Amino acid sequence: MMTVPFSIPTSDLDYCLEQLLEHKPPKILPPETIHQLCHLLKTQLLSVPNIISLQSPISVVGDIHGQYHDLLEIFKIGGSPPNTNYLFLGDYVDRGYYSVETISLLLVLKIRYPNRISLIRGNHESRTITTNYGFYTEVLNKYNGSADVWTYITDLFDYLPLGATVDGTIFACHGGLSPSCQQLDQIRAVDRFREIPHDGIMADLVWSDPDVEILDFKLSPRGAGYLFGSDIMDKFCHDNSLVQMIRAHQLCNEGYTSYWKGKCLTVWSAPNYCYRCGNKASVLEILHSNYDTKEKPTSSSSSSSMTRNNNNNNNNHHDPEEESNDDSFYDRNNLRFDKTKSQIEQGVLPGQFFNVFEASRENDEDTVNGKSVNGLNFSDGLESTSNNYDFFAAYFQEKPKRHVEYFL
Repeated sequence: MMTVPFSIPTSDLDYCLEQLLEHKPPKILPPETIHQLCHLLKTQLLSVPNIISLQSPISVVGDIHGQYHDLLEIFKIGGSPPNTNYLFLGDYVDRGYYSVETISLLLVLKIRYPNRISLIRGNHESRTITTNYGFYTEVLNKYNGSADVWTYITDLFDYLPLGATVDGTIFACHGGLSPSCQQLDQIRAVDRFREIPHDGIMADLVWSDPDVEILDFKLSPRGAGYLFGSDIMDKFCHDNSLVQMIRAHQLCNEGYTSYWKGKCLTVWSAPNYCYRCGNKASVLEILHSNYDTKEKPTSSSSSSSMTRNNNNNNNNHHDPEEESNDDSFYDRNNLRFDKTKSQIEQGVLPGQFFNVFEASRENDEDTVNGKSVNGLNFSDGLESTSNNYDFFAAYFQEKPKRHVEYFL
């Protein structure tokens, strides 16, 4: 379908923000408005590459899964647009009670502040997945049985980029690596304007997971994508001149997980996931990535190198105590970047910090009531209209909690 460029007045966008942000409960945007927003954003995303190039400082957000009030909590903690740059790693919808409100707010913010908000695609930005895991049923409930809004938004999902680079040295995607892809240019060449396929580079980017138990690739227990080990991560970073990969896609009880001394990070941003997990959540703040290698300088240059501390000392979240360690990073001028104590504890690189937060008060209320303030109750909604039983609930009834679990 051909898209015709047009613009939405800033005043109209601000009115949309007012409807979502200044009313309790937030007001649902009309289908015609959602259609306009999606159409406009599609015209803008047509010219956007599969891997977008971003610069620090930037805050990276993992899975949100329709937890609208926890998204607002992120903006309270990390700063609201346009004062903070945000990269969202996908999985905006499904599972939570407020997928409609969540994706509506992100669409408006992306159009209102296009250079401050970046959205990439996750495995739940899919017609198949959203039909079975909540978003489709929520749209029917909130729009009087009409699926039009679901159609508009899932069509838009086909246009979202597949990944991002930060300062040219950090690669971000939703899931992970693919045995079909060794170079970033292979991702750039993918035809992304379609439903996520079951296999191939595009599928693996949104479905794969790191695994510290293996070195190479292994089939994923999810039934899509792969598990990848340290050798794969090392080679991918080396071949693409990267220092790190950042991804989401996996529930982390502490809100984040660091693999291989920070070479791979998982950021999870949905606290008390599904109103039953009790997990924390986080946002990854990247202040800089001035380093480009982990190779230490020679002894002659080492004696003349100087330690560089973080210039952003006004960030209250960072521990001011600097600590030398064996994992220092160096820039092209052999200037050393030592990690702070908190960075060592979190397993992140210099200039990075996981901002950990708990579930919002509204999340607690939904946990108790089992029903959103906009009237959607999954016990008589999703589960009764889907052929699938509640996989997530059954999974946790049958198995004890672990630090990281695999699930859709």
